[in-house]
Amino acid sequence: MSMTPHETGPQIGPVFFDRRELDPILKVYGRMVAQGEWRDYAMAGHKDFAEFAVFRRTGDAPAYRIEKRPALQTRQGQWAVIGEGGQVLRRGRDLPQVLRVFDARRFQVVE
Repeated sequence: MSMTPHETGPQIGPVFFDRRELDPILKVYGRMVAQGEWRDYAMAGHKDFAEFAVFRRTGDAPAYRIEKRPALQTRQGQWAVIGEGGQVLRRGRDLPQVLRVFDARRFQVVE
């Protein structure tokens, strides 16, 4: 059996978050909900990455996405926070450090 260059082995299943990873994400989410900034979230596991999307209002496009891409762990880091326009706001190997992007910003809901 030959592998294509991007395959490193058999796929076990979709990438997802474990409990140790969800705890700090949900902590940030809870804080932002309490501040009235975020209203809803969605999680999805894909073949190559997992995402936690947050919404200002139900039905809107995600305001932010927190992504886990294990294939990037040895490069720029498996964690990323991506803004509404698709721009990477922060990337790294340490999830709590990446999530600090939400500490440094003042968010306002624009009606």
